[in-house]
Amino acid sequence: MKIHTAEFVRSVGADSPLPDPRLPQVSLIGRSNVGKSTLINALARRKIARAGGAPGTTRLLNVYRIVLARRRGELLLIDLPGYGYARGGAESTRVFDRLTERYYQRGPEPDANRPGRSGPPEPRAPRAPMGAILLVDVRHPGLENDRNAFGWLRDLELPLVVAATKIDRLARSARQAKLRAHEKALAHRVLPVSAKRGDGLPELWTALMALAAGAPLPEAEGRPSPAAP
Repeated sequence: MKIHTAEFVRSVGADSPLPDPRLPQVSLIGRSNVGKSTLINALARRKIARAGGAPGTTRLLNVYRIVLARRRGELLLIDLPGYGYARGGAESTRVFDRLTERYYQRGPEPDANRPGRSGPPEPRAPRAPMGAILLVDVRHPGLENDRNAFGWLRDLELPLVVAATKIDRLARSARQAKLRAHEKALAHRVLPVSAKRGDGLPELWTALMALAAGAPLPEAEGRPSPAAP
């Protein structure tokens, strides 16, 4: 995928305005140390995201804008706060939860019914978000917080892609077994990716573009449908 421009737009806190709903948005969610920032940089082919100094230090929703070459469109990548480990204790975890729920369950902006506004209330923005990518660490299939996140995202009825990061950390002989274990735990196809070496990034870009366009997701080639656990 050829990129024209890629940039960090802004961070969103608990009370900040959410990203512009008129642009296609795909969100990334995963454990605090799953490698979201590294993957964003690999997808953008430049360093636009900076990883936190320690797991659980990112407490904001980070917005990245990617404009594709040859006028193929643009999209926002939304990096949600990581789950599973929050420096600051239970209160930090609750802040993460509130921010994530606010983003996924967004409705009209607060001023949609402001006094003096003529006409009917503005409808809920239909394009924010378009879909989600759940990132899991290939080395650790079946983690409870990954399964909980997967179930929560499925309940939202959003198009969903699951990608297993850090496949370069495993010997080739061990990858397939770990991927099958992830697919069995989630009953969902899992795309293997390595941000460090670029393995799987073209397939992930294909899925990402399908999410952004609201198109059917491509089937994983050469992999049987995972059986339910």
